[in-house]
Amino acid sequence: MSLTGLFSPRWPGVALFDLDGTLVDSAPDLAAAVDQMLEHLGRSPAGIDRVRDWVGNGASILVRRALAGQSDWEPARPKDDVLFKDALAIFYHAYGQINGRHSVVYSGVEACLRHLKQHGCKLGVVTNKPEQFVAPLLKQMGLEHWFDISVGGDTLDVKKPDPAPLLHAMEALGGTRGTTVMVGDSAADIDAALAAGMPCVAVRYGYNFGRPVDALGADAVVDSLDELL
Repeated sequence: MSLTGLFSPRWPGVALFDLDGTLVDSAPDLAAAVDQMLEHLGRSPAGIDRVRDWVGNGASILVRRALAGQSDWEPARPKDDVLFKDALAIFYHAYGQINGRHSVVYSGVEACLRHLKQHGCKLGVVTNKPEQFVAPLLKQMGLEHWFDISVGGDTLDVKKPDPAPLLHAMEALGGTRGTTVMVGDSAADIDAALAAGMPCVAVRYGYNFGRPVDALGADAVVDSLDELL
């Protein structure tokens, strides 16, 4: 797939975007909520650099990683599960108060979305962020008017890297595998697109658990979404 002019007037008919790390740098908000949670539990704050490496698989796994202090964590034991449920509730409350306060839209995003809309493309957000936080963040960032659908991490019974959320959004927007593209920043996004059988674009500036995205198998890898125009 050619990178130059990838988003042409004739293709794609549907474009799906991840949210955190692709459209919006939300790590400062997530880190603030994680640190409030940890401090409430009497633990040391993690800091934004570590939280950036933990984002991408949804709030539940983010909280588990924060409790473990690392990206890899062991399955919870029964006594750990009580702590996790308390920690998740604290995180949700904290993030609900912070959501969008320190986040920023990445450079190149508005130009890309505008170009696609001008050529009749239908746009959707497919994220692992809990659904209750998606619309408020899009509104806070001034992005909500671009999108025809949003699918959160708990909209369906599964989340990325399962392909079902992508296929759900694609079908809702009247797309097909041959006319739909997924744009994301992490292995969860690219693996979901590959499993769904749709072309995909990876961005280098987002959150991929501290690992480079170039080897994930995306059809194109860019430093800014305006490179696609």
